[in-house]
Amino acid sequence: MEAAQRIRKAVAEVAHLREVGHDETTLRAAVIDVKRLQARRFAGTYADMLGGGAFRAPARFFLDELYSDKDYAERDAQFARIAGAIEKFFPAQVAQTAVALAELHALTEQLDFAVAQAWISPELQLLPAPARYVHAWRKVGRRAERESQLTVVMRIGAEMARLTRTPGLRLMLKMMRGPAAAAGLNDLQRFLEAGFDTFGAMAKKPGEAERFLGTIREREAGLIQRLFEADVVACETELGSLLGQAP
Repeated sequence: MEAAQRIRKAVAEVAHLREVGHDETTLRAAVIDVKRLQARRFAGTYADMLGGGAFRAPARFFLDELYSDKDYAERDAQFARIAGAIEKFFPAQVAQTAVALAELHALTEQLDFAVAQAWISPELQLLPAPARYVHAWRKVGRRAERESQLTVVMRIGAEMARLTRTPGLRLMLKMMRGPAAAAGLNDLQRFLEAGFDTFGAMAKKPGEAERFLGTIREREAGLIQRLFEADVVACETELGSLLGQAP
């Protein structure tokens, strides 16, 4: 039941933050602004990949499923429903990926919430968006958690790549569509199938998934380091440029 407990805890943390945001209109709007900016930043950082080529599909998967500004409330609810019977509906390897995703989402929501609180502080409200974000980021700090966030993203990606090499698992996922739909787990099923197909396509070329994940790690780790350590004006300029590249 460890998996179920971890999923329930992660979902409860996200639900609590949503309740707080729901009661505070300004804060709720700030969370949305921060998420939109971060999704645009990701799109700018990976404009070369998203524009075409071998890594277009995995970059789109990461943007849509891990760095998006969309509302994951329904997927969260599905995590809560599946928690008590996760071993019944999904293989153990897939269940652990669901746990990692739930915990990643909880950590992401915590950090976004903290940045949103800084975002609406009086001394930052009149700054342009890039400068406002950089200052909010540094005001929040929590570098170890930022680095942990990236580590978990890499772990999920690596696990997806590994799962595609498991004989018969893709067929098993396909056969689970009916039971998953009956259990109200459509969003989770869609995520798993999309991830499996995305990384399965890369797995056909030896080393392709590792090169993609290595690029993500290098760029994200570099950005985290600069946002904490580099000259503030340089960070603001870089972020403004990335937002300009975003579609």
